Amino acid sequence: MIDWTDRHCRYFHRLLSRHARLYTEMITTGALLHGDVARHLRFNAEEHPVALQLGGSEPADLARCAKLGEAWGYDEINLNCGCPSERVQRGAFGACLMAEPKLVAEGVKAMVDAVSVPVTVKHRIGIDRTESYDFVRDFVGTVAEAGCTTFIVHARNAWLQGLSPKENREIPPLRYELVHRLKHDFAQLNIVINGGLTTDDQVSRELRLLDGAMIGREAYHNPWWQASWDEQYFGAPPSVLTREVVEQQMVDYMLRETAANATSWYGIARHMLGLRHGLPGARRWRQVWSDHRLKAVDPREVMALAHGPARAAA
Repeated sequence: MIDWTDRHCRYFHRLLSRHARLYTEMITTGALLHGDVARHLRFNAEEHPVALQLGGSEPADLARCAKLGEAWGYDEINLNCGCPSERVQRGAFGACLMAEPKLVAEGVKAMVDAVSVPVTVKHRIGIDRTESYDFVRDFVGTVAEAGCTTFIVHARNAWLQGLSPKENREIPPLRYELVHRLKHDFAQLNIVINGGLTTDDQVSRELRLLDGAMIGREAYHNPWWQASWDEQYFGAPPSVLTREVVEQQMVDYMLRETAANATSWYGIARHMLGLRHGLPGARRWRQVWSDHRLKAVDPREVMALAHGPARAAA
């Protein structure tokens, strides 16, 4: 979710669900060790529980970055072993690390020894055309010995050559049964499933077999789904939220960000464009909130325009 789940996106999602765990976009160890730490690690207090996802392969660097994440207040450190992009591969991390489980284990152990918060791993069920269950089983077994107890499993292979990151989320077939086998073989571990989940029926089915479900693209493009999660999965009372209340809260947030950090509302609003997904007038509402010609306009006025008379005719 690079360039998607930034702190503004996570603030928006937290308005919809108070209990779902949020994950940062993947941040490389190089960016933290040689770049602007505050820019990469700053987050809103409202985001808790929130996990820092790291990209890297050098154990010492991972340990240093995990300590930074803990010092900044993150609730979990997650190592990405699932991203298939060529740029990430050139950095020798992401999905290609699944071919080096001992190196991943060394990195995990270094982080576990360095921090007191949980260290987790996100990975695929295989790489390239290797579709043997033994491959992912041995990967999980090796990394678990280093102290990782939670594995977030994207139930697709990652093809390291020939497919774009987008195609890697769609073309390799989903094989949920391999994730179920991992839970059977590693009953003591927390196994969380990821990939292709778009309905409550699907999620509920998987939660009967596994310890959790991670939702990515569907949560971003159809965010209102999250408004039911606290009741559905965390035993909270029925939500009294409305889309209009959430939109107003985001406008208030835009105003605070503009005053405190000179942040343009335009870069924040992009994350909520799916809020009215499927409703009459949603197309015009999105057009107004994504109109670059309105960048200099107060977001309160933009909201009024988005709900103006033309909305009924849209």
